[in-house]
Amino acid sequence: MNDSPIDYFLKPVSKFIHQEFTGGIILFISVLIAIIWVNSSSGESYHHLWETKLSIGFHNYVMDHPLHIWINDGLMALFFFVIGLELKREFMTGELSTIKKASLPMMAALGGMLVPALIYFIINKDLASDHGWGIPMATDIAFALALLSMAGKHIPGSVKVFLSALAVADDLGAVLVIAFFYTAKIAFTPLLIAGGFLIVLTIGNFLGIRSTLFYLIMGLAVWAGFLFSGVHATIAGVLVAFTIPARTKINENDYAKNVRKYISYFEQAIPQNGSLTTTEQHVTIEKIKTLSQDAETPLQKIEYALHPWVAFIIMPLFALANAGMHIGSDFFSSLINPVSFGIVTGLIVGKFVGVLLFTWLMVRFKISELPQSATWRHITGVAALAGVGFTMSLFITGLAFNSDEMVDQAKYGILIASVFAGCAGIIILKNVKPGSSTDFQS
Repeated sequence: MNDSPIDYFLKPVSKFIHQEFTGGIILFISVLIAIIWVNSSSGESYHHLWETKLSIGFHNYVMDHPLHIWINDGLMALFFFVIGLELKREFMTGELSTIKKASLPMMAALGGMLVPALIYFIINKDLASDHGWGIPMATDIAFALALLSMAGKHIPGSVKVFLSALAVADDLGAVLVIAFFYTAKIAFTPLLIAGGFLIVLTIGNFLGIRSTLFYLIMGLAVWAGFLFSGVHATIAGVLVAFTIPARTKINENDYAKNVRKYISYFEQAIPQNGSLTTTEQHVTIEKIKTLSQDAETPLQKIEYALHPWVAFIIMPLFALANAGMHIGSDFFSSLINPVSFGIVTGLIVGKFVGVLLFTWLMVRFKISELPQSATWRHITGVAALAGVGFTMSLFITGLAFNSDEMVDQAKYGILIASVFAGCAGIIILKNVKPGSSTDFQS
């Protein structure tokens, strides 16, 4: 196959985009830009940009919000939609598909949520900031996996799978926390309308509708209903994701047999001189395309299509709009407050202890086993990396606090804790020697 001139430019870009750590690097760059921008002489323009109002709607249902709200409630709904697709896929055929597979990462995630929340709540008990207990519960899957890939190629693939499954289970927990504890007062009429569209989506799945446009239009209606109801709109993303079909129209054997048949037809067709295909060849190609679409699940097709948009546009935009924090000469002294201290302690100590303790209990009582080729030092490194809660922690901060002061204090704590947890995780994992024993396993 001959490369066109544009391919020489696009191939290195495509290779970079598909690296495991790329999403984390882009996210990190966005955070740096936000911090540098806020602390520059143009800092005021940062705040003015995200407060720019955008309106859309009709009659009494008009959405008039600042740009950062459109990002947090609109674009992040798409982020949670992709999380929902990942959850459904993992529940069906992945690391959460059986109790035996799911028990270890789900219990590790549970420990990594309960212990940090408890630590934060104890530190902030009876204070106005006690509602922020959900902030240190989160793990940023993009950052955590990027840091894991930087720890070295000697890390077993099973460790990455364990961290991925843990982070996905953690995301599920975060969605439930947002739904039940960070939802404002509910307007039931829009919620009932959204529920009606969810039923339509479910029926569409049952009837075998595979059109992406159908699920897009109905999904937007569900999102709008949730937005007007007071229930956080990102929940709509997860619920809609669970209605997306996850089955093929043709099995693997029939697909392979038919593709071979069509390839044979293509090879037998009389070729046409020049760059164009013959009518017979074109018809054969179209049949292969249709066959390939029937062999794809809409769930995987949509997830694959949306992943680059989420990784390289939505999450960096969210970080850019939310990570801006003023860092002055009093930065470290400003960390001495219950919010920052609770988040730092929760993410660094709570996540580490919770993940490691609950994993140890599951193995100790022979309910689960460590991932293949993984050692306790690997699990220790993963437990440290789980304290990188950046994106999800920032998101929950926006739901937990109305006070600008508390939001800034939370951002300080999230930044410090995520940097420390990330560095600790990399150091621990880099020092794990291949073939090292599972030392304190019992």
